[in-house]
Amino acid sequence: MSQVEAFLTKAEEDEIVAAIRQAEKNTSGEIRVHIEALAKIDHFSRAQQVFVQLKMDATEERNGVLIYVAVHDRKFVIYGDEGIYKAVPDGFWDSTKALMQQQFEEGNFKDGIISGVLKAGEELKKHFPWEEDDINELSDEISKG
Repeated sequence: MSQVEAFLTKAEEDEIVAAIRQAEKNTSGEIRVHIEALAKIDHFSRAQQVFVQLKMDATEERNGVLIYVAVHDRKFVIYGDEGIYKAVPDGFWDSTKALMQQQFEEGNFKDGIISGVLKAGEELKKHFPWEEDDINELSDEISKG
């Protein structure tokens, strides 16, 4: 079993997907989680690549958020699309990152990801509230590399 496959159990992955669905109920924003063993380039650049590969840059309001985790590297990135950065202040993701980091340092990876997803949903709701005609533009499933 690879590091990526061993990182979370199927039940833990299901809990994360449920958290994504819960977070997206209140926002038009789209949240994805991507997990891979390691990045062969700097983590921010890799998160940007994955963001495009997952077609997260194609949402109508450009308000997708990727939580990228490199398991072996012990690094993560929260990457938001340009619509978010036009609407939010600098340091917008700092509290979300801190919440996740605290859980990760304690070895609570599933809880860290869920905390990040739910916090991202709360933040997105403020700037991109859910509208009656909103549709789920992207898969809620965890992607792996």
